[in-house]
Amino acid sequence: MGTPVGLLSLATASPPHELLQSDVLAAARALFETRFPQFERMAPVFETAGIRVRQAVTPIEWFFEPRGWAERNELYLSGACALYGAAAERALAAAGVRGRDVDTLVTVSSTGIATPSLEARCATTLGFRSDAARVPVFGLGCAGGVTGLSLAARLAAAEPGSTVLFVCLELCTLSFRLEQPSKADIVATALFGDGAAACVLRAGEGGFAQLVGAAEHTWPDTLEIMGWRVDPEGLGVIFAQSIPPFAARHMRPAMEAMLGCQGLALSDVDRFLCHPGGTKVIDALESALDLGQGALVHERAVLAEHGNMSAPTVLYVLDRARPDLTGRTVLTALGPGFTASTATLLAP
Repeated sequence: MGTPVGLLSLATASPPHELLQSDVLAAARALFETRFPQFERMAPVFETAGIRVRQAVTPIEWFFEPRGWAERNELYLSGACALYGAAAERALAAAGVRGRDVDTLVTVSSTGIATPSLEARCATTLGFRSDAARVPVFGLGCAGGVTGLSLAARLAAAEPGSTVLFVCLELCTLSFRLEQPSKADIVATALFGDGAAACVLRAGEGGFAQLVGAAEHTWPDTLEIMGWRVDPEGLGVIFAQSIPPFAARHMRPAMEAMLGCQGLALSDVDRFLCHPGGTKVIDALESALDLGQGALVHERAVLAEHGNMSAPTVLYVLDRARPDLTGRTVLTALGPGFTASTATLLAP
């Protein structure tokens, strides 16, 4: 990537409504038993998902009535703006800068439509300058936390001395739906939560780590593995292929190729921090990367406390690992495309 870029701060923000997994299972059973005859066969996924509690922008009762695309997106706009503001304010304060000091705004979100985009909607409240460059990014899914952070670092490196604010947020629970549920919808209901994360970056400064490299790998003919379907009810999840066995088979050679582009080998990495898509995905990554069973402890803890929030989840993992971050760390996530994304960090 050329110039190392310092991560001056990292902050997270969660919405106010906590959903205990036991309550979600009870609600899902009440909602889906008559609509999805195979529900009881799939019910164990709620217990094996590794989730104790997660957060949502709305209480669980909201999902007991049919909701259309317009209503879901209206909730996305209000909930996303609140989370954007909370995460951004915390990150700016931690970096010792203000909204008016930010030169470039990178925003990643794929769970709703915002035009004008979220950073424009929050500009007045957060005090962004009228000449700040805006870079909203849609469609990255679970890989968005890593790819977006890497994009923000590239923009910071392109203008040394400039300040970049990266905000990543997803409201995945808005994809829960009653109408014609599929197996993928049941899995999504068992896994997804809402959350946001933000970072302040600047080239040539230390911070708690420096981003020194980034790479992506997109497998050909894999568009159907993960994504959104769009219908009158809104965005519905697509899981057309089981991701854990795919990761177990293909992640190692992809990681070797991505590291090779940076002149690195797997043995040069002191620690991997991964997006915890679910317990089976975590197990598959531990196996594929020869990390040892149970090595991804921060990933399991974030999954248990927040669920799979899509893009920001891996940044929650990074935040949790920060106190003992040393040496070379590779941040990685899998997302629609089907794509693996990595960012290489050096901690002082």
